[in-house]
Amino acid sequence: MDVLFKHGAATAAQVMDLIPDAPSYSAVRALLRILEEKGHAKHVKVGPRYVFSPVISADKAKKTAMQHTLSTFFQGSVTQAVAALLDVSEVDMSEDELSRLQKMITRAKKEGS
Repeated sequence: MDVLFKHGAATAAQVMDLIPDAPSYSAVRALLRILEEKGHAKHVKVGPRYVFSPVISADKAKKTAMQHTLSTFFQGSVTQAVAALLDVSEVDMSEDELSRLQKMITRAKKEGS
């Protein structure tokens, strides 16, 4: 899905070329078929090839994945999730990143009041 989100659309051969240490061509085709069966991807036939693309936008997929992660691992607690991210972060946050987080927190406080 990363390749499809990044490139918008791709054939199985293109996906294989864009994945580091990619599995075999038949394995990539099987994965794309599974993604299609699950409703995550779709294809159109262009000449002899199938061109696959994502069904939903990357932003919507991110939100869905985050909602699932929050409910599965953090009992729905944003606080626990953020604390875990800050705890495992190996990169020191810049002043700009900290400032953006503070603005988001301030906005969330206003909207929650």
